[in-house]
Amino acid sequence: MTGPSSPLADPALSKLRAILRDLPRDTYALLHDLIDSGCADLPCPGAGRTLARWQMLAEVARHDLALAKLYESHADALAILHELGRDALAPRGGLWAVWCAEPPDRRVRVVPSGTAADAVRLHGTKAWCSGAAHVGHALLSAWDADDRPVLVAVRMDRPGVRVTGEGWHAVGMADTASVDVVFDAAPGCLVGGPGAYVERPGFMHGAAGIAACWYGAAQAIGTRVAQSVRQREDDPHALAHLGAIDVALAQARALLRAAAAEIDARDGRDACAHAVRRARLAVEAAAETVLRRAPRAVGAGPLCKDIGFARLMADLPVFIRQSHAERDLAAHGHAVSQSGQDAAWTL
Repeated sequence: MTGPSSPLADPALSKLRAILRDLPRDTYALLHDLIDSGCADLPCPGAGRTLARWQMLAEVARHDLALAKLYESHADALAILHELGRDALAPRGGLWAVWCAEPPDRRVRVVPSGTAADAVRLHGTKAWCSGAAHVGHALLSAWDADDRPVLVAVRMDRPGVRVTGEGWHAVGMADTASVDVVFDAAPGCLVGGPGAYVERPGFMHGAAGIAACWYGAAQAIGTRVAQSVRQREDDPHALAHLGAIDVALAQARALLRAAAAEIDARDGRDACAHAVRRARLAVEAAAETVLRRAPRAVGAGPLCKDIGFARLMADLPVFIRQSHAERDLAAHGHAVSQSGQDAAWTL
């Protein structure tokens, strides 16, 4: 992973695009190509190139949203390890994932193993483990004996780790194969202290990285609409849909860029929670606008005959539900109310 002294230049984006031109290909073979080529070695959030990081995520999402989910998870794992001072845990070339969803009926518990201060044994079932059958290492959220949240690094080839075929029957995002993984006294290593995963500034920065993926997919759908409308500019309804899509994407783009600039201006030491929440919610709203209007603008043809377009239209509704919808809006509204952020609305 690149640090502050290793900026991501435009050639990196060009290199990424060249690799992505080989689509369609096996998702995991392509993911390993991205890693082996250095295209997954993204700048750290807050190191001065946060926008470049998000542009890479969005670029992958424009081509394949399931691939972007796995690519973002790998890059996020490396960023977390760097922020928590555990770079040494990440061997070069290996595929990582972050599994930190916490459904109430699927919790993993850890107990000390006694072999080292940070060594633990994991017990329980982890849900929604994207790419579980293919990753070499994972960072996952768990709970200690005092019911405190902890982050644990695990090797997937160790005894006591069992990848199931259960828990994932989605049509959209099907290629992520986000199945249940069972841990039965599996060895792991604590990364940071209790609460470190959610308390670090990068937790919010990573949430915006997810939104960059949503944005890339919405942009790709919007581009397909624009191409269609150019062929029939006498259709006022199609033009209206394209106009609404343009407004939605431009608003989301502006807020993502503003959030990236604010994160970098504070050298990554601040979560910039308000800017990130606002940008993430704007992207979610833009994605929903695009998903609603695109089929009306282009008709059934592309949904039935354009595999890339059809996949994006199936994948994006599933991926954006990683948002908590009205709960996130309510949390944002509460922050606005408490902090007087409405003063920033003045033009």
